[in-house]
Parts: sequence; structure tokens; C-alpha cells
Amino acid sequence: MAGPSVRMRVLVVEDNADAARSAAALVRRWGHDVRVAFDGPTALREASEDEPDVVLLDIGLPGMDGYEVARRLRELLHEKGTLFVIISGYGAEKDLLRSKEEGIDLHFVKPVDPAELKAVLERFAQAR
Repeated sequence: MAGPSVRMRVLVVEDNADAARSAAALVRRWGHDVRVAFDGPTALREASEDEPDVVLLDIGLPGMDGYEVARRLRELLHEKGTLFVIISGYGAEKDLLRSKEEGIDLHFVKPVDPAELKAVLERFAQAR
């Protein structure tokens, strides 16, 4: 299987270990470099070590929700142009609106269609 034309660094932030590992395996299979964090503090540490191009982020994280993680990552990454994608079971209208208000680029409701996620990553990679 040929890798992507543009290899990206992707940070998966998900407290469910099985979901995190599944997402990471899928994104790796598409040819990208992946780091996984199961909570906000770990996500911040991982991002400071290897600035991600894309963050795939759950909302319902322990201690620090996904929106707070996104705000802190934006501060850490400054104007890098990181793509923030929510992948969450929270899919009510208020959740989608909050994601938009928080500056999240895309909000997918679990389970996300892998083909749709792959297409998003490919479009973003080509636009960089």
C-alpha cells in the first residue's frame, strides 16, 4: 500500500485505550506518524515533543475536557496551523455548536467513517 504524498504528524487524544489504539493503527496504515495520549496533560507533553499537524481529539477526557486540551494546544503550537478534529460520542446540536465556538475545525460523531476521516486528512495534507 502506497503511503500518502504528504506524511503528517498526528496526535490521537482519547481516554478509551481500545479506541485510541484503533484510531492510531488506522492513521499509521495511511502512512502518517502517530502519537497517542490518553489524557490532556499527556497530550500537551506529546505535542511539545513533536508538534502535530493534526490532532484527533475526544471531548470526554478525564480532568481536562477536549475543548480545554485544544485551547492549551493552540497556545503551545502558536500559529502552526494545526488541524483540530473532534471525534466524540457527544453529537448533540449544542456539542457541535460548542466545537464551532471553540475553533475546532471538524466535529465527527463516533463511530467515524474511516473513509471520511482519511479523505479529510488527505485534503489537509495536500493543502499544506
